[in-house]
Amino acid sequence: MKGKPSRSKTSKTSQSKLANKKHNRLAKQGKLKKRKKKDKDQQSQNEDKLQHQNSGKLQSQVKNDSEEEDQLNPEDVEFYGTPGQTSFVSAAQKRFSNGEKIVSKRKRTYSESGEIYEQEPRKLFAGESRKNMKDLLPIKTKKGIIPQMIEEPNGEASSDIIEIDTIINQEPKPLPQLSNIQLLIQRKHNLNERKKKIALLASDVIENPEENMKKLRELRLMLEECESDAYITVKKLVMLSLMEIFKDIIPGYRIRLLTEKEKEQKMKKETKALQDFEQGLLMNYKGYLEVLEKYCTGKINEQSNRQRRHGVKHIHIPEDASQVIAELAVRCMCEMLSNHPHFNYRNNIIAVLVPLMNKHNTVISDMVCQTSSKVFREDKSGEVSLEIVRLINKMVKARDFRVQRKVLDTFLALKIKEIDTSEDLEENKKKKREFMSRRERKKRKKMANLEHELLETKATEDKKKKVKLHTEIIGAVFLIYFKVLKGYRKSTLLPSVLEGLAKFSHLINIDFFDDLYKVFNELIESEDLTYRESLHVILTAFTILSGQGSALNIDPLKFYTHMYNTLLHVHAGCSSDDLPLVIDCIDCMMNRRKRLISQQRILSYTKRLATLSLQQMPNGTIAFLGLIRNFMLTYKYLDFLFDNDSQGSGIYLPELPEPEHCHAHNTMLWELSSLKSHYHPAIKKYAVHLGKMAPVSGEGQLPLQYKKPPRDLYNEFSTEIDVFNPPVAEKSTFKHKSKKMKMFMQEDISDMVVQVLSSIPD
Repeated sequence: MKGKPSRSKTSKTSQSKLANKKHNRLAKQGKLKKRKKKDKDQQSQNEDKLQHQNSGKLQSQVKNDSEEEDQLNPEDVEFYGTPGQTSFVSAAQKRFSNGEKIVSKRKRTYSESGEIYEQEPRKLFAGESRKNMKDLLPIKTKKGIIPQMIEEPNGEASSDIIEIDTIINQEPKPLPQLSNIQLLIQRKHNLNERKKKIALLASDVIENPEENMKKLRELRLMLEECESDAYITVKKLVMLSLMEIFKDIIPGYRIRLLTEKEKEQKMKKETKALQDFEQGLLMNYKGYLEVLEKYCTGKINEQSNRQRRHGVKHIHIPEDASQVIAELAVRCMCEMLSNHPHFNYRNNIIAVLVPLMNKHNTVISDMVCQTSSKVFREDKSGEVSLEIVRLINKMVKARDFRVQRKVLDTFLALKIKEIDTSEDLEENKKKKREFMSRRERKKRKKMANLEHELLETKATEDKKKKVKLHTEIIGAVFLIYFKVLKGYRKSTLLPSVLEGLAKFSHLINIDFFDDLYKVFNELIESEDLTYRESLHVILTAFTILSGQGSALNIDPLKFYTHMYNTLLHVHAGCSSDDLPLVIDCIDCMMNRRKRLISQQRILSYTKRLATLSLQQMPNGTIAFLGLIRNFMLTYKYLDFLFDNDSQGSGIYLPELPEPEHCHAHNTMLWELSSLKSHYHPAIKKYAVHLGKMAPVSGEGQLPLQYKKPPRDLYNEFSTEIDVFNPPVAEKSTFKHKSKKMKMFMQEDISDMVVQVLSSIPD
């Protein structure tokens, strides 16, 4: 009835089920008491007894049934006796013999069981017909699984089994033995096929990189192939091909990785294609760099994760071949850093390359040092240079300054002309922040973000940021230099440190000047320096004094004396390469400190330069003559060197180490008369000009093309490229007609001689 309330679900649940639920709940809570050992033994005995009784009853029942129905036909006996799915007697006996428990089920009525058997599919008999049936995939329905079979033609199954057995039992045929020539031909053929594939993939990617990211991935995966015939050559070709491809298709901006939220957003078709290209490019570029890093660090014989995952056999590469591949991988990474220092994974490349600068393999270390110097020269913002300098600083400290000199020589390529010397800048900023309200801070922050975006749209360099980065770079460089001067003066890094201090001396803070001069004096007095190192010390000291240190009250007499004695080591031999350094030192010592130099010092240095000009190459000679000309134009009292009248104040002593007491005013520049007969035409003109006391105008004035600074004259007349300046005049091709020789100058005498000779008889 409709109005009759339905019973609750709990009323339908049996008591045994509720008891089981309560038992399980108590067991989970740990409140269930443990059974005693006697109860467990008693229970197990009862179960064994019950199982034995049931099996006995079933066996007796089967026996009685067989006795009652002993009058069966022979066909029925054969049917029930055959083993298979329909042999329920054998299945029951087997189940009972194995000790399986009989699960009691709810009794069904006759009508109910009949309906179920009528609905279920009838099983096939396991007779002769079953042998020729082939099983197919069954069909699963709501009522159960319906097996599917098909009749198999006679003889095919047995023949297939025989064929499979013969294939399994058949031994593999031995491969034919190839000669060395055949192996080389086969290798050449395989290599040519690989080259064609690499060329096709590379050309397709360069032609349309947006649509061919899959081909780029295929080309990158060829790096991990291990074919036994030409896998080393293939690795080299693929590495170089990928390097050229990435150099060509990498954009001029840094790709930002998308967030999960941005990936789910809807976008235009063009935008989606561009993002897919950028993400695919980053993925392949990252995989390429990982392989290069593995080869650079000497882990080429380690099996990659992809090879382990796919079960690819890894072939061991010999040491010589691995060394060549490592050099090629370093070259590829250097090219990527120098051509695209702005792109992603820049820090990873720098972290791999910087430790290789100190490697014993000179090819790799030279390559990395040259790349670092190139990046320093071409870096306009300073971001990449700062990262490299920081890693070099960390490496030098970690190795306790036991690194090669060329590591610090890379700092000489830094182009830093301006730094921030304001000391109280950060303190003033902190004071201003304390008096700013929260609203003002937010406003200032927004304005800073807007200015940053405007600078990005203008694509111009931020000068403040650049100066800040340069200040950090020079601070890290000076930190290394000062530590070497303080505790590692006998190391091989000292020449590089002195050369670096000489170049960046105008950027040194004035607070360090006194300490630096003490160190320089100690180095010069120790006499452990080579003449090149002493030149760097002198150049650094006078650069400081001519710049910010001009206000300091320091007398550099020791440096003048040391420089005067060091000049004797410079000649036309191997030390001629140091002439630019000598020119810079003398220019800084004399021309920038005009009012602080004594007369005797100028005269002695002028005479010493004239003496050295006879022992140099043409470019060195003309550079020294240029320095003497500058002295003559600046100091009028140099006319003493053109007067041979002695004042009776002493004799010139060139071997004396003190320039103040060598009596240079009692000598003459006789070297100019020798230089007037020099084979170089420019030196001849310069010597004639100086012999007439360097007139500015009129007779003997210098041609306009030679009125240049000494350093420019040295570079202009350099003979490094084997070109003579000015060029040698070519021989004329005009042939002069030869005149007949006359025996006598007067014609009368010649006629008289002819007459006399003709009158004499034979």
